[in-house]
Amino acid sequence: MTTEAGTIVLDLDGKHAPVSTANFLRYVDQKRFDGIVFYRAMHLDWGTPPNGLVQAGVRGDPKRVLKPIAHEPTNVTGVLHKAGTISMARYAPGTATGDFSILLSDMQGLDAQPDSTNPEAQAGYAAFGHVVEGMDTVRRIWDAPISATAGEGALKGQMLEKPVKVLTVRRIALPAAPPSPPASPLAN
Repeated sequence: MTTEAGTIVLDLDGKHAPVSTANFLRYVDQKRFDGIVFYRAMHLDWGTPPNGLVQAGVRGDPKRVLKPIAHEPTNVTGVLHKAGTISMARYAPGTATGDFSILLSDMQGLDAQPDSTNPEAQAGYAAFGHVVEGMDTVRRIWDAPISATAGEGALKGQMLEKPVKVLTVRRIALPAAPPSPPASPLAN
């Protein structure tokens, strides 16, 4: 992912979160993420900074948005909300499309909590990979000035004053695995 602030390399977990990963890659392959922006930087009032997340996506743009996907809760996938995790943004379970967050800190509150009495907490959010390079870029986005007036409801005070443009998002080849060392002869 090449942004105005630098590059972010993601490792998506299609084995454990196949629905979310396939959805993200559809947006990548159809170049629907080219030209989107990081528009939100949530700064939590507790913990040690940097703590919170940045958010980007198609923001409901009818020319970019694809059909919503089924929700993949973390208690099923095992992919948890740790620093560097990429997670689907959504309104309710089953409404995620082309918006996502990248976490700057562990945020267990986003993980599914099946024993909760709150349906939102029960479902949690769908994590599906993590940043392998470029957390410095994520931090630059998070550090960008926030608008005191932009955003509605809970998002007020979390919107970037000047959104950070995503230039392109492309698949890259995985590095080749190093060759296995030759078997050592057995000692007698």
